[in-house]
Amino acid sequence: MGYPRAELEEMVRRWLDTNRKAEAENDWTLLAELYTDDATYGWNLGPGGEFMAVGIDQIRDIALGREMGGLDGWTYPYQDVLIDEVKGQVIGLWKQIADATRADGSRYEVAGIGGSWFRYAGNHKWSWQRDFFDFGNAAATFVEMIKDGTLSDGMTKRMERTAAGEQPGHYRFGEAPVGLWEVP
Repeated sequence: MGYPRAELEEMVRRWLDTNRKAEAENDWTLLAELYTDDATYGWNLGPGGEFMAVGIDQIRDIALGREMGGLDGWTYPYQDVLIDEVKGQVIGLWKQIADATRADGSRYEVAGIGGSWFRYAGNHKWSWQRDFFDFGNAAATFVEMIKDGTLSDGMTKRMERTAAGEQPGHYRFGEAPVGLWEVP
C-alpha cells in the first residue's frame, strides 16, 4: 500500500525529533506514541533467540522501557534514511554511541551497522518495526565497558535482571508470538 512521499517524510521527521527528545530526556518510552495499538517490534538476539513486543503496551513497557533501560546517555544518530513510498516502508541506519569514554578519551561505540526497518500504517504511526545490529559487537562493547569499569549502574542492573532470567519478550528462535519476518 502506497503513501504520499510528503507524508512519509513528515513521519520520519517526527520519528527523528522524538528520538532526539528521548535521548535528551533519557526516556525512550516517548517513542511509543508513534506506533499503532497492534504494532509489533522485534529483533534478533543472536543464533538462538529473538525479542518480540506485540502491541503498543509491550512496545512501550518492554521494548522501549525495559530493553532500552540502562542506555541512558547513549545516542543513536541516524546516518541515513531510505523511504519507499510505494511500499510504505522506511529503513533508518544508525550508530550506537555511549556517553562513557575510554581512558584515551574516545567514546564507546558498537561497531558495525545498526538499523531499523519500519512499515508505515498511516496517521503518522508505525505498524511494524524490526531492528538489526551486530549482536556480537554490542556484547563485546558491553564486556569492554565492564572490564573498564565504565558500564552504567542502569545497564549493570539490566544485565543482572537478564542473568536472573527476567527477560520478558525474549524467545527461543522461532517461538515468538510473531515471527521476525511476519508482516501484518
